[in-house]
Amino acid sequence: MASGDTPQPALRRTLGTRDITLFAIACIVGTRWIATAAHAGPGSILLWIVAALCLVVPLAIAVAGLTVRHPHAGGIYIWTRHDFGPWHGFLCFWLYWMGIVVWLPGAAMFYVGAAAGIAGPSGAHLADSRLLLVSASLAVIWIALGANIFGVETGQRIANMGAISSWMLAFVLCAAAVVFRSRHEPATPFHLLPDLNWQTVSFLPTVAFAMSGLEMVGLMGGEIRDPRRSLPRAAWISSVFATLYYAGATAAILVMLRPDQVGELQGLAQAGNAVAMALGLKWLPAAIALLVSFSAIGQFGAQGSSTARLPFAAGVHGLMPKAFGRIHPRWNTPHISILVFAALSSVLLIAMQFGDTARAAYDTIVSLMVIVGFIPYVYLFGSSWKTGNRWSAASGMGVTLLAIVCSVVPPEGVVNVLIFESKLAVGTVGFIASAWLVYRRKTSAAARLKVQPASSAPDGRG
Repeated sequence: MASGDTPQPALRRTLGTRDITLFAIACIVGTRWIATAAHAGPGSILLWIVAALCLVVPLAIAVAGLTVRHPHAGGIYIWTRHDFGPWHGFLCFWLYWMGIVVWLPGAAMFYVGAAAGIAGPSGAHLADSRLLLVSASLAVIWIALGANIFGVETGQRIANMGAISSWMLAFVLCAAAVVFRSRHEPATPFHLLPDLNWQTVSFLPTVAFAMSGLEMVGLMGGEIRDPRRSLPRAAWISSVFATLYYAGATAAILVMLRPDQVGELQGLAQAGNAVAMALGLKWLPAAIALLVSFSAIGQFGAQGSSTARLPFAAGVHGLMPKAFGRIHPRWNTPHISILVFAALSSVLLIAMQFGDTARAAYDTIVSLMVIVGFIPYVYLFGSSWKTGNRWSAASGMGVTLLAIVCSVVPPEGVVNVLIFESKLAVGTVGFIASAWLVYRRKTSAAARLKVQPASSAPDGRG
């Protein structure tokens, strides 16, 4: 811990290897990215593998090493503060926190669209209604985050349910693809290399972001039992599982559908409907939609549970308002932090709807999420470099910078490029500026408190 830092209150170390592994899988695996990868074509399968080698492995090395070095709640904030100073630590915390705020609206929009598959083909038009999509997304945000107020144990159970549902979904998709292949030719000709076009370039940041999430284990550093033993095992197991999950599920969808038949918002429901018609499995769309919904709840639970540790750690150092460190008297959770988190995500979801289509709003949220969420990775791999992990840190840093640069490339669904780029610029600058304003205000107030006793007693006499 940096010199002068306030020691953290002790937290109960109750999380073992199994808990951390399931938690990491819930944080990394997101069913929403399967449809996006299938829409990009079979070349995305190779991109999943490359991302695993060049980003996930370096991330596993960095998170395991840094969490053992700093076994405290707050993870990436604590690491950056120690290695680069208080301002950089706060900026890293703020952007990471805001990155999750940006992530939540896009995730909610996807899962609402996927859940429309419960009604089968007749329900597909529900996801095309902008009013319905936004209203239902807001409801999902508040229900999912509200559940985290009722205790950490509840959040852990929800995260475990999400991880199990994700793997059940992958199994259902792969089994359906095998049955489909036994009766029909594959819908998509498979090739190893991705197509070289702007769509692939705009998809690269999505692959990188989809494979991220392992750093959230570090946020729980103060509650991990024997981190030196548990962290490396959990990191490697979850990394392998996530790679197999993404590559296998993407291939399964492409066996059943062509890339142009897979929508980024309704791709999983479309796959279920296609297989149901081809094989007579009328129950499959509803099963897929339900598993997607349970997976979403689990992912929201894991994200909400871990992200609440960031304001807690910053609050210990006096860099956040006192309310963020307030604990609910009955459920012992940071309820104010969770409520503010939900409110910010709701405002952002509504703001991103202005000036373009619902699909373009979704793409804008994804791009802004990658930019804001990956800037803290620059600090993370910088800290890993300082610990001596030079090759892995360089690989992770290269992928991080490439993802940020590629995020400014407009996806194919964007009609007005100027509005798209303006939202990215205003959003990124706004998040950094807001971090500086909050940090300056809190540090100035702390400085005034330090000099106040001296000024009230001239010449040192009382």
